[in-house]
Amino acid sequence: MPTKSLKLKLIALTLAAGAALAAQAQAEELHVMTSGGFTAAYKLLGPKFEAATGDTLDTTLGPSMGKSPEAIPQRLARGEPADVVIMVGYALDDLIREGKVRADSRVELADSRIGMVVRDGAAKPDIATVEALKQTLLAAKSIAYSDSASGVYIERDLFKRLGIENEVKPKAKMVPRIPVASVVANGDYEIGFQQVSELLPVKGASFVGKIPESVQSVTRFAAGIPTGAQHPQEARALLDYLAAPAAQGDVKSTGLDSVPGR
Repeated sequence: MPTKSLKLKLIALTLAAGAALAAQAQAEELHVMTSGGFTAAYKLLGPKFEAATGDTLDTTLGPSMGKSPEAIPQRLARGEPADVVIMVGYALDDLIREGKVRADSRVELADSRIGMVVRDGAAKPDIATVEALKQTLLAAKSIAYSDSASGVYIERDLFKRLGIENEVKPKAKMVPRIPVASVVANGDYEIGFQQVSELLPVKGASFVGKIPESVQSVTRFAAGIPTGAQHPQEARALLDYLAAPAAQGDVKSTGLDSVPGR
């Protein structure tokens, strides 16, 4: 017959196995939709969240706005499953107003600024001042910018503010879907503009710097829980994790800026 100590060991092993199975049964797969600007930070923080909670993340990438099939609003309109959406703040607000994202779930994550790249090996133009940026744009043979919030600002506002819209628009183009730095890296365009966090990961392009603060456009990234989320409790835990002070080191390392006060 088993001794008392052996019985206790067997009971302990049974309880441990039961706890492991219970934890495994409670783990959920969260469907996350994220747009480009926060993606680099999300790729650093996501695996840490999975390790800490046991939940897994099924991630879909897409723009915060627009009519392309990949855009987050279009995906939600088609009924694609989502527990969390991470996107440009004002685009998220539109979804909240439309009743597609829970208003009480909105969490601010980071600020993103616009920067410029050139092809590896090319001279880095001066963009440290407004006048230097203006002269760089006038001298460039070709200019690329994104189809997201930063590109919309450049096309509709920046060129006008610098007083060079007529001169630069014929040689400037909005690049849809793919990273702007990639078309600079392959030589299709001389210079490219996009949010810094989307420029830095691309190989073959060299980061020049951020455009001057006086003509800068800061994009706030935020996240929320769609009204049809299957796992709202776990989704809330993910949002809290991404916005936590402990996450700010990873956020800043990707070229983003912390939300003031965090």
